[in-house]
Amino acid sequence: MPAGFQQLGGETVTRTLALSVFTAVLGSLQFGYNIGVINAPQKIIEQDYNSTWIHRYEVPIPHATLTSLWSLSVAIFSVGGMLSSFFVGFISEWLGRRKAMLINNLLAFIGGALMVMSKICQSFEMMIFGRFIIGAYCGLASGLVPMYVGEIAPTSLRGALGTLHQLAIVTGILLAQILGLESLLGNSELWPVLLGVTVLPTVLQMALLPFCPESPRYLYIIRCQEHHAKSGLRRLTGRQEVGDILAEMKEEKRRMDMERKVSIAELFRSPVYRQPIIIAILLQLSQQLSGINAIFYYSTSIFQKAGVQSPVYATIGAGLVNCAFTVVSLFLVEKMGRRTLHMLGLAGMCGCAVIMTVALALLDTVAWMSYVSMLSIFGFVAFFEVGPGPIPWFFVAELFSQGPRPAAMAIAGFSNWTANFIIGMGFQYIANLSGPYVFLIFAALLLFFLLFTFFKVPETRGKTFDQISAGFQRHPTNMMGLDMDMDLVKASTELEYLGQDTLN
Repeated sequence: MPAGFQQLGGETVTRTLALSVFTAVLGSLQFGYNIGVINAPQKIIEQDYNSTWIHRYEVPIPHATLTSLWSLSVAIFSVGGMLSSFFVGFISEWLGRRKAMLINNLLAFIGGALMVMSKICQSFEMMIFGRFIIGAYCGLASGLVPMYVGEIAPTSLRGALGTLHQLAIVTGILLAQILGLESLLGNSELWPVLLGVTVLPTVLQMALLPFCPESPRYLYIIRCQEHHAKSGLRRLTGRQEVGDILAEMKEEKRRMDMERKVSIAELFRSPVYRQPIIIAILLQLSQQLSGINAIFYYSTSIFQKAGVQSPVYATIGAGLVNCAFTVVSLFLVEKMGRRTLHMLGLAGMCGCAVIMTVALALLDTVAWMSYVSMLSIFGFVAFFEVGPGPIPWFFVAELFSQGPRPAAMAIAGFSNWTANFIIGMGFQYIANLSGPYVFLIFAALLLFFLLFTFFKVPETRGKTFDQISAGFQRHPTNMMGLDMDMDLVKASTELEYLGQDTLN
């Protein structure tokens, strides 16, 4: 085998393919980094906000104002992502996948520069606006990265390589938690550098992207540039003869030309698409309203209230659990099915939320409850990565065919980022009002999403879009009927094959 080629799952992985995937998921790494980076230095940045307020008005900042400014600093990130996620489809088709990622890095530079300069300029407005810009970058990256990786990956490796997007996100969160240690960058002098580190993956990605080919699927299906598509396929596969892959793309293009695109409004008006889009939205809400981002954004303060002596190290422990169980989910998703894993994750998170509430409530009277609360947070994170973390995006892709999928992805992304904003903006207020009982709210939401998944969400593993669509039409209220139908179809098919074998 020539140098620079490896075998993975029976498929050849070339250096160009490995480089292209690595370069793309640097965007996912930045996404995760900017989710986690705001956590550890919270108290230090709040002190800096207070110093700025004193410098301007010669009085300390009111507590309510500080809470509002900090919540805005956290949540404005989601507003940027929420707005930009609507433009992923348009920008990726206008500029192409690779060029869109390249130009998107300009937002990361601007956002990083604003956050770095906010301390020197004594301007929390610059900090907040920088978080908005970096959020807009992440909103585009969260759509562009999996799109590019999914299109350049060989069919047999598409699932494995696609999950690297989620793994890079949780790795970015962990990296932010480690660099946020006070002994490293999470101190009063270096916290702007901690926020500005996000430009380093940007520089690396911009340096490497010119060596990566554009998506051959984009070039052939969208741009009708067969010659350039062939060139890209040869680089990615290491093969001179790529006619079989081109034939597959020709069939995909033929199907796309036959199926018209569906607008966002039509998804809600049409009875064919209404139930799938409601399922897609609620699955995205189950991810964000589970309370996981309350852990990511505020885990240091949560661990402090739980009486953990080294809350920052406990937060890093949660990040390690996050990474480990993301890897575990990669091996389970094709074996256990999407619906089963999602329900397992929701049930586990609900149980951990109840245990966490009891532990926080008894903390003042039972000293060892601090360890129970820490373990329940670790369990909460682990169950999230088993189910609600990766699973909702599988469903969005599988519930819709080529025509309605872009509009459905836009709605799903908008729903995800909107819920993210609600948690980032509102959790601090709710926690102040509810005290140790705040996670009971999340437990109730998790129970609702668990029941919804059980009664309304079909298993999509191994089923075609036509089968799923037919199931929605036959069973508009109870999707368990779809699973029963599909089991009957599978059984009858097996009996038919057995009958043919007997005759032969």
